[in-house]
Amino acid sequence: MPRTSRKRSTLANRAIVASAALLLGGGGLVAVNVYASAGEGDSHRSAPRTQNAGQWMSTIDCPDVATQDQLTNVPDAARPEVDRNLALIDSQITEAYKRFADEKAQIQRDPGFADNAILNPLKDKRAATLERIALSIGRVAERPQGLEGLAPCTLRAQDGQGQNGGQQGQNGGQQGQNGGQGDGQDQGQNGGQNGGQDGGQGDGQGDGQNGGQDGGQDGGGQNGGGQAGNGPEASDFVDITTVQPNVKKARTARGGSKGTFSTNCGVNEAGKFNSDNVIVAPGVSNGAHHMHDYVGNQANDAFATDDSLAAGETSCRNQGDKSTYYWPVLRLQNGQDEADANADGGGKEGNVGEIQTPSQVTLTFAGSPKSKVTAMPRFLRIITGDAKAFTNGDANANASWSCTGFEDRQLKDKYPICPEGSQVVRSFKFQSCWDGQNADSANHRTHVAFADQNGRCQNGFKAIPQLQQRVVYDVPPGPGFAVDSFPEQLHKPVTDHGDFINVFDDNLMKKVVNCINGGRKCR
Repeated sequence: MPRTSRKRSTLANRAIVASAALLLGGGGLVAVNVYASAGEGDSHRSAPRTQNAGQWMSTIDCPDVATQDQLTNVPDAARPEVDRNLALIDSQITEAYKRFADEKAQIQRDPGFADNAILNPLKDKRAATLERIALSIGRVAERPQGLEGLAPCTLRAQDGQGQNGGQQGQNGGQQGQNGGQGDGQDQGQNGGQNGGQDGGQGDGQGDGQNGGQDGGQDGGGQNGGGQAGNGPEASDFVDITTVQPNVKKARTARGGSKGTFSTNCGVNEAGKFNSDNVIVAPGVSNGAHHMHDYVGNQANDAFATDDSLAAGETSCRNQGDKSTYYWPVLRLQNGQDEADANADGGGKEGNVGEIQTPSQVTLTFAGSPKSKVTAMPRFLRIITGDAKAFTNGDANANASWSCTGFEDRQLKDKYPICPEGSQVVRSFKFQSCWDGQNADSANHRTHVAFADQNGRCQNGFKAIPQLQQRVVYDVPPGPGFAVDSFPEQLHKPVTDHGDFINVFDDNLMKKVVNCINGGRKCR
């Protein structure tokens, strides 16, 4: 995908800095998009299907199929077909989300319309796909039971919303100076910050000039620089200077491994992007439904194999490292179109704005505070974080957000507002314990694990070099940026995630292990 200029316009800078000043001064927030969403998450968190017509519905909530116990040990012979069908389930939710967004005004007037036009057709599609998954496993092993119960989805109300909140938000754009009714005594330009943007939450008074602009009814209107989008919202940002230090490090015991190995693979200067994910959806184009940045291996796409990765070019300075490191792009929501504005994974799925090239990417492999580390197997696959954490819950969320100069303060579910001169930092600490046998697993998680709170690997797992990834961005102070996400995830910071496939050659991996276990710092 062609690069666009990363230079910020004076107008964009002024707009974003102005919005930051409003937020820091106690006012509301204008420069952030809000959109109704459709999501895949835990069904027990869902609102009942039948809702008061005045309540604003924001999400189509479906059980997350991939995390079910029945699918944690899929036989290798069935894995390709199961993976393709799991990717199809993601596409079905994306399609339902688009229909939901297009018809949200009708759904608000008649909640029964959602059953007939969206939920029932989605249930039928999911049921057929789940049956194919069960059949494919049943051909080579015991057929999983109970998958059909995962087919129904429900409408979920805006989180924390009062019974009348949706109607208040819907009318927010018509109330002009009065905004929508906000939460408590919040006062700001967007109808009480949460009142207009979230469709009105609660019964307090929130005065605002724009009434949430679209008051929740149009949700993804012309906020945040003039482009339609599906998040984030004001409450997703926090001034980093108001956050208390919260970083704690496990002490390294006498038998621990104190060394590190750093690999320099650039900042994606070549502009390698795609919306694939070869770990989760191999062989499926646009399997991620959002764009990824890539450093390291340049052969990574949906159709990459171990052999093609081994033969691929690498952006890493040390040519013995052909590993692939990738994560969702970060965009500045400044009204500027990117080359993917009308493409799958980009604007077609609510990922809008100018992709930002990191100012720095640091890839460091660290040791264990309690033991020596063992070599990673070649082609080990690790995913850290959860791309669907907004709807699944934060059990697997793992990315952290901070600012340079404030990295003793890490945020998991908020984007930071950094002071002038400070840059935004995304950090990922990958799982550092391995089962000693498998390079991957059916759910792409159970073959690796995090160490316990004392830094020890449990259940017979072995300590491996821990990938610690730090990505820095020079973006204007204040809100107005977001990571790409599945469209139903609303670009929430908690959905940030990183992916890694180890393609170190054997000699370089030996060096990594020796450096770490020997307490040295190597490059």
